[in-house]
Amino acid sequence: MQFAGRGLNSSTYQRVLTALIFLLCCFQSGRSQGCREGFVYDRRARQCIDVDECRTVPDPCRGDMRCVNRNGGYLCMTQSLYSQPAYPEPSFPDTSPLGPGPEPGPGPSYPIVSRPSTPCVLGYTLGEDGTCVDIDECEAQSHQCNPTQVCINTAGGYTCSCTEGFWLVGGQCQDIDECRYGYCQQLCANLPGSYSCSCNPGFNLNTDSRTCQDIDECETDPCTHGCLNTYGSFMCNCDEGFELAADGTTCTDLDECSFSDFLCQHTCLNTPGSFSCACPPGYYVFEDGRSCEDLNECDSGNNTCTTAQVCFNFQGGYTCLDPLICQPPYIEFSDNQCMCPAENPACRDRPFTILYRHMDLSSGRSVPADIFQMQATTRYPGAFYIFQIKSGNEGREFYMRQTSNVSATLVLARPVRGPKTVVLDLEMVTVNNVINFRGSSIIRLTIFVSEHPF
Repeated sequence: MQFAGRGLNSSTYQRVLTALIFLLCCFQSGRSQGCREGFVYDRRARQCIDVDECRTVPDPCRGDMRCVNRNGGYLCMTQSLYSQPAYPEPSFPDTSPLGPGPEPGPGPSYPIVSRPSTPCVLGYTLGEDGTCVDIDECEAQSHQCNPTQVCINTAGGYTCSCTEGFWLVGGQCQDIDECRYGYCQQLCANLPGSYSCSCNPGFNLNTDSRTCQDIDECETDPCTHGCLNTYGSFMCNCDEGFELAADGTTCTDLDECSFSDFLCQHTCLNTPGSFSCACPPGYYVFEDGRSCEDLNECDSGNNTCTTAQVCFNFQGGYTCLDPLICQPPYIEFSDNQCMCPAENPACRDRPFTILYRHMDLSSGRSVPADIFQMQATTRYPGAFYIFQIKSGNEGREFYMRQTSNVSATLVLARPVRGPKTVVLDLEMVTVNNVINFRGSSIIRLTIFVSEHPF
């Protein structure tokens, strides 16, 4: 308990001192070892002694402030004030009922205002009521804190501290980089005395201003077709037959027809998300959806032939065959055969019979290919047969290959492109040297070559 410099006159001071000594004597008999704050019990001296906080407390004052020990406490003073003349502060015994006080003696020195007219210690001023009141150095701007520090007024003095977000380094307040300590979940921006958290694209900052929440972008339907939300982003996908555009959100039609020339047998038609195949007139799209099948107009009745005509179907079309008319000296022998009678002198150097046959052929058919067969129906003892193409083979696309004594095969030697109609006279010559006989028969073969290779 300290009274020096607190506005007491000498007579009052002596009365207070006497009362304190009386109280000290009364309580010393209890031999209690408890002391007030700022004192510690000395077992050897069997009394409470002052604690020198300037030596025992780590860094009691900040910046360039100097620590001044006082009886039961301490003050933080600037260097300029610390160097002013000082006089010893009277110390009084600890009169606390908790334990004996220190022995009387000179206490630590501290500066005071040297004018005799000022009865208050340094840091206080005489008030209107004659009591000492604390000087607020912070409000009076009489403190020595540097511009980076904050002045905090204390009883009889002040301290220099740093605001939140700063720490004292070498007497200066320096900004704390909070971003180094992982305060933010994702992005952190250090600010003077503080920090700011933000999130990567695809996230929103939560209400705690530190953590981030994934944004479900699919809720806003950013994709043309399908959307899949991912952590911090999203992915778009497209329906079958479409591909994702460069912008990553829209879907463009996939032109399947450009991938291959073999998707369709004839024509490929691209459609949104798919494709379809089309066939030329005279064909229809088969069950597989890609190949073309000949449309038999003769069977379906979708033709223009009269009742007197015969409908002949070929690949991709049809033709109407007129009734057989045999040219003299030939006479009609059957529906498709004309005969020249042997008793008619005009038939001496002519083929005995002309048989009419029809067939179809795909354009560009691969070669060689056997396409037609001839065979003698009547055999004579001692006779042999010769098979040959008599007419219609000006381009040499065909030839005859004899397969036995009585048969031969018509072979396609070169591809024939349609649409085209080829008429071949295939001759079978009969030779019998025993009876000195030579005769021939003709098969007039009409070949309808289609426009397409199917």
